[in-house]
Amino acid sequence: MTASTLPTWRQYLELTKPRVVALLVFTALVGMFLAVPGLPPLRGSVFGLLGIWLAASSAAAINHLIDQRIDKVMARTAHRPLATGALRPAQVLAFAIVLGVVSMALLVLLVNTVTALLTFASLIGYAVVYTGWLKRATPQNIVIGGVAGAAPPLLGWAAVTNMDGAWDWQYALLLVLIIFVWTPPHFWALAIFRREDYARALIPMLPVTHGVTYTRWQILFYTVLLLQVSILPVVFGMSGFFYLGGALVLGSVFLWYAWRLLDPPDEFFAMRVFNYSIIYLMALFAFLLVDHWLPLLLQA
Repeated sequence: MTASTLPTWRQYLELTKPRVVALLVFTALVGMFLAVPGLPPLRGSVFGLLGIWLAASSAAAINHLIDQRIDKVMARTAHRPLATGALRPAQVLAFAIVLGVVSMALLVLLVNTVTALLTFASLIGYAVVYTGWLKRATPQNIVIGGVAGAAPPLLGWAAVTNMDGAWDWQYALLLVLIIFVWTPPHFWALAIFRREDYARALIPMLPVTHGVTYTRWQILFYTVLLLQVSILPVVFGMSGFFYLGGALVLGSVFLWYAWRLLDPPDEFFAMRVFNYSIIYLMALFAFLLVDHWLPLLLQA
């Protein structure tokens, strides 16, 4: 079964970029658990995650809508529902609006206004500012636009605390900073592998505008920075030595990948860097979560 012959519900599911959104929701979930000493409140957690998931899915659908022209000429995205004609733009727009409205209603009525406002700002930042403007305007698109994609831990934190304390903001923003610095090496590794696609679509990704060698060095620079940023939760007393050990091991492996990418063994090595970056972020946040619960488990 080809992408264009998938059932209609699968086409709509494809619009939401489920694997990407799952990673975002996971970081939001970790943000919720780190925000409170015990279990986060059930209502804020359930409806907060649901609202964040729907908002991220809405943003993904808008991304499909705005990028339909370039999706048709890129091998990585040519299978998408709009690119294949399986869905019409009006259907995608209506779907995105419904998801966005339901998301905001859930967050305002069942969570809190702070989370709703932050989530809406993140949705607009990714779907409109990044996709509609930055992506086509500057090779630093993924750096500047990375703020919106880094927001989920902050959203999760706000959903269970209402961000009513100064330390809430400081600790939550540490998690945002980690994802913000992680985004460039993650995405530029993919951009190196798909640079011909981006060039054909006239998207000024860094490997297209500045070359592969320059991009490889930028990946190394950001990976070094990421290793440093990843230990800030320990420096600020948010996490302990269990997390520190995990962060150093994961970061060292990421650094090895970035260094090896300067002189890769083959063309596919960039994708191996990209794939490891996903594992890195999931594992790093898992270490944050386990480290948070470890003292409670040892006391039990």
